[in-house]
Amino acid sequence: MAPLVLPHTRVGEGPHHVIAVHGWFSDRGAYAGVLGALDRESFSYALPDLRGYGEVRDAQGEFTTAEAAEDLLALADSLRWDRFSLVGHSMGGKVAQRVLSLAPGRVRRMVGVSPVPASGVQFTEESRALFAQADERRENRRAIIDFTTGNRHPDAWLDAMVRTSEEVSDQKAFRTWFSSWADEDFQERVEGAELPVRVVVGAHDPELNADAMRATWLAWYPNADMVELAAAGHYPADETPLELVRAVEDFLRADGADGADGAVGTDG
Repeated sequence: MAPLVLPHTRVGEGPHHVIAVHGWFSDRGAYAGVLGALDRESFSYALPDLRGYGEVRDAQGEFTTAEAAEDLLALADSLRWDRFSLVGHSMGGKVAQRVLSLAPGRVRRMVGVSPVPASGVQFTEESRALFAQADERRENRRAIIDFTTGNRHPDAWLDAMVRTSEEVSDQKAFRTWFSSWADEDFQERVEGAELPVRVVVGAHDPELNADAMRATWLAWYPNADMVELAAAGHYPADETPLELVRAVEDFLRADGADGADGAVGTDG
């Protein structure tokens, strides 16, 4: 299937181009909570909907990270962005790595926010059933959001997150996306990539946390560092938006004008 130029929101007019990719439970509205705090003079952001979500909720597709990477490159081409940085939340972090695997010379910097590793996710039989049936069981969606944020948030917030996820995603696409982000393994295609990388994790995320990142992202990318947000779980853009913007933009801003600066440090 031919690449699709994804519908997107543009924020900012700065010289550093950034594509921010949403996760499994939302469309590009996942970043709504941070938009007011973004540096619009330093950065130009494009926030797209992936196939099966938002404005392309009804689009046909394979709903895989590989297809999404081709779509994002088509978006960058349409914007005339030869080089750009990538930000990806959760499933979007795995999509960002797919883009890197296809076009490493085009990616300046990469930020994974509670990101899925390129190797996929290991599930128990019980947890796989919980995720695999979330397309048709709203109680599963709620349980996943509650668990991955540390069982700390109000019922009304959890209910709103579930409601949004149902409204902005196609059920079939949502189900198919799970198999892609959970099971695909393309670690060998990205391991050793020397671009600057940052992972941002929430201290209350029980799975895609600091330990998981040390075993994956920080082990694979030699110029990677990590920021842990003490008050966040799996959804920092909703839970700690200002802290997330600071962690992301401080890292992106460290890039030189030509995007060719060196390492960014180690786990800290």
